[in-house]
Amino acid sequence: MAEADPARFERARCPGPGWEDILAADDIQPPAFMAEDRYAYLGSEPIDASRYHSPEFFRAECERMWPRVWQFAAREEDMPEPGDYVTYDNAGRSYLVVRQEDGSVRAFHNVCLHRGRKLKTDCGSAHKFVCPFHAFAWNIDGSLNSIPCRWDFGHLSDERMTLPEASVARWGGYIFVREAEDGPSIEEFLAPLPDFFTRWRHEDCTTIAWVGKVVPANWKITMEAFMESYHAYATHPQLMPFTGDANSAYHVLGDHVNVNYTPFGTISPHVANQGLSEQWPEQWIVDEFVKYNGRSADNYDRDAGKSAITVPDGGTARQVLGQALRATSERAFGGDYSGVSESELLDALVYNVFPNFAPWGGFMPNIVYRWRPWPDENRCLMEVRVLSRVPAGQPRPAGVPMHMLSDDENWADAPELGVLGAVVDQDMENMMLTHEGLKASKNQRIELADYQEVRIRHFHQVLDRYLGEAR
Repeated sequence: MAEADPARFERARCPGPGWEDILAADDIQPPAFMAEDRYAYLGSEPIDASRYHSPEFFRAECERMWPRVWQFAAREEDMPEPGDYVTYDNAGRSYLVVRQEDGSVRAFHNVCLHRGRKLKTDCGSAHKFVCPFHAFAWNIDGSLNSIPCRWDFGHLSDERMTLPEASVARWGGYIFVREAEDGPSIEEFLAPLPDFFTRWRHEDCTTIAWVGKVVPANWKITMEAFMESYHAYATHPQLMPFTGDANSAYHVLGDHVNVNYTPFGTISPHVANQGLSEQWPEQWIVDEFVKYNGRSADNYDRDAGKSAITVPDGGTARQVLGQALRATSERAFGGDYSGVSESELLDALVYNVFPNFAPWGGFMPNIVYRWRPWPDENRCLMEVRVLSRVPAGQPRPAGVPMHMLSDDENWADAPELGVLGAVVDQDMENMMLTHEGLKASKNQRIELADYQEVRIRHFHQVLDRYLGEAR
């Protein structure tokens, strides 16, 4: 980690009110950790572009990084009953993640030990796993069930034919796998996320939307577009009336975790600095938020084209949006939201866990991102989940299956994403052209901002530690 530069630290902030100032003006304060500035200056050196397109670099990731990290493979609601399984493929490995009779979860390498065919290519439920090639079969605990013509395999013992197993960990309703036996516990790997998310209880949520699409770009290019709000002004102009993009906070929280906090219900400094903000009152900010954010769709009358939320004289957009979303949350989920801060209901609290898992914090329906190579350095599978709280007193329903979009479909073609789909579509052209541009680049360098893109630099420094390279 680069030595801190106090002068640079002071310079690298948007002039005017910052994240902490916006929180301080709210009616209800969020947990203290959200207002604690944990930015760290990590250097200003360029990033080598070959990391995004080199087959050799991709091979190093597959061999030296992916096997050693905890990977988000499934949610508990994806596989609620014994025998339920999820097939998880990534970076040249395939796993069967299986619910056991005692409710525990185990993960097995998804390969027949006879001739190497994948046992499963889907998700579902089974009392045993039968290879479609020659009908070798395994029980859900990975033990051998049967071999046709067993007389011809006298050299194979049941023990030898037990499916190889991967490490499994569970936290917050998420299920993780790791190929390596040794390494940090899931709590150590995620720190400080378990402490932060105690209040938000993702384990009490279920998946209500899950959409995936193959993107013609490297997985890191695609992921990094969702690690900063710096691009919003150019890529998502419709969000500027209610998004404090340049007011965002960027914190480095742990060895594998960082966060971007972006305030909503406040006008972008890019607009405010044009001297036009007085033409757009707080009511307009609310109307644009409800129209384009989607977090308060029940407060928007699309026929009339306006919000049902009114800002009183002397009120602010964040105040009235917070009040409306407290009431909406209590109606939908039960419980008492009177002490929940505006920020936890409004803002984008986007945490990233190395290498490819990004759960949103807060109490709103939570977005969860995941990116995987698909299958090489030139394409990736991007997934967007939406988690919602299970209403008080009700059992958690099974999650919905992934809606896999075709190459010809857009994210906006997934109605379950609402207005979020159109926002993601705006990012997609950037992904493809950035991948092509980095291959064609003359100087093969990427220059990052010190503050707004520090999370990207943090990611690459962690990646280098796993690869054993000194950069």
